[in-house]
Amino acid sequence: NNFKGGKQKMKRKIIYFLVIMVYIFASLGIGTAWAAERLVIYVTLAEEDARQAISSFEEETGIEVEWVRLSGGECVARLDAEKVNPQASMWYGGVGLDHIAAKERGLTIAYESPNTTIIPSKFKDVEHYWTGIYVNPLCFGSNMNRLKELGLTPPTSWADLIKPEYQGHIQVANPGTSGTSYNVLATMVQLMGEEKAFEYMKDLHRNIFQYTRSGSKPLRNASIGEIPIGIGYAGIGSRLVDQGYPVEITFPSEGTGYEIAAISLIKGGPQLELAKKLYDWALSEKAAKLYANWFVSPTRSGIELREGVIPISEVKTIVFDDIWAGKNKTRLVEEWNEKVYR
Repeated sequence: NNFKGGKQKMKRKIIYFLVIMVYIFASLGIGTAWAAERLVIYVTLAEEDARQAISSFEEETGIEVEWVRLSGGECVARLDAEKVNPQASMWYGGVGLDHIAAKERGLTIAYESPNTTIIPSKFKDVEHYWTGIYVNPLCFGSNMNRLKELGLTPPTSWADLIKPEYQGHIQVANPGTSGTSYNVLATMVQLMGEEKAFEYMKDLHRNIFQYTRSGSKPLRNASIGEIPIGIGYAGIGSRLVDQGYPVEITFPSEGTGYEIAAISLIKGGPQLELAKKLYDWALSEKAAKLYANWFVSPTRSGIELREGVIPISEVKTIVFDDIWAGKNKTRLVEEWNEKVYR
């Protein structure tokens, strides 16, 4: 009995000791430091790309990253809903237009990374609220097997897309949920003027089989033959071609818009110091080489492009005012809902 009693006393002493140590660690901030090494972010990249980038960062820094993938429009909406109590500290990827919209709503903060100086001024915010990581032009992706069955050829202009023969054969995302699709809308407004652009979007609407939530879906669906033609970014299309899908990439002869995929820090984010480390890393040479492997053109110069990628300098692009497009997103999407999608 004395032995059992002694054993119980020893257990109580050990438990008491552990409680005291936890209290001491908490008082010294050690427990907080451990917790701080876990970063929560929102991601608007393809899932496989997000895994590659985040795994590389985690291996290099030892910082654990928890991420949630959202489309561009969904991310802005979530940041707005959480602005009183932000749940994440950084937004990684997504069309720069959505990052501009987030800035305009006061959802992000300025941060001048040491690596920002390497990025050309046309690919970053003058006030350092966002910085571009790669550039990617809009394109058409056509499944050649499906088009052959239908007796059609790939579209090579915006004008082609509204021809009667393409009715029900085109897929694009909804500009309310997808930064990619809003880029299409903003491109048409800047290419044609607002009135003509919305008339065009009405004509295009007649030929659309379905609007997706995600901007990458239309090209992926075209690659597997679910739809003959998808509208999206050339980086995704070129990757599908490389993977052996029967997809042909074409660019509109009138000129096309392009995305500047960007990064931002979230206002009031709980782990901003850790987020700055990821922000710096996302602009590093190592990260830029990773982006190039995704069939896009990194904004950091001197990075060799993947074979099959057409440099944006060789694509006919419009003079795109991304600042104007970002500031007018809410208004233009509402107008699209009212005049086109209703």
